[in-house]
Amino acid sequence: MTFPPLPDHLTFRPAQDADGIGMSALIARIFADYENCPFVPEEFPELAAPASHYGSKGGKLWVVEDAHQSGADAVVGSMAIVPAQAEGVAELFKVYLAHGLRGTGVAQFLLREALDWARSAGFVTAELWTDTRFLSGHRFYEKHGFVRMPGIRALHDAASTFEYGYRLALSDALHL
Repeated sequence: MTFPPLPDHLTFRPAQDADGIGMSALIARIFADYENCPFVPEEFPELAAPASHYGSKGGKLWVVEDAHQSGADAVVGSMAIVPAQAEGVAELFKVYLAHGLRGTGVAQFLLREALDWARSAGFVTAELWTDTRFLSGHRFYEKHGFVRMPGIRALHDAASTFEYGYRLALSDALHL
């Protein structure tokens, strides 16, 4: 299956540590849409040097920048993937996309890049955890073959977050 390229004003690239400021702004904008979902920078220490953080774990972090935006608002998407503790499993992190880009294929592009990286690195399964309030994210993951794992986990953070886990056999994601 082929996918259209990203629009000309969007750039997909490996993240740099300096992208932490833009990623923080993106996450804060998304969290603001949910009741009792504050963005507390101290709860995201990895954003001080995000590329180094995920790279030190043997993974990758990508961002999407919008040339029509400036400063911290230029980062409009992100996705990281790292080896998980379980053998053969890669875990997705920092799966965020600006509201105006949802439904445009950009999220699918990011997911495909991450899963292609995982497959080429020899992983057989991808997992992620997502806030129980992020219903559009749940629909996106399920549309792309992820299955919700049993149970729920509490983060004990400022928002009293609970998360669902999702899992995907990479052999089932070849259409991405």
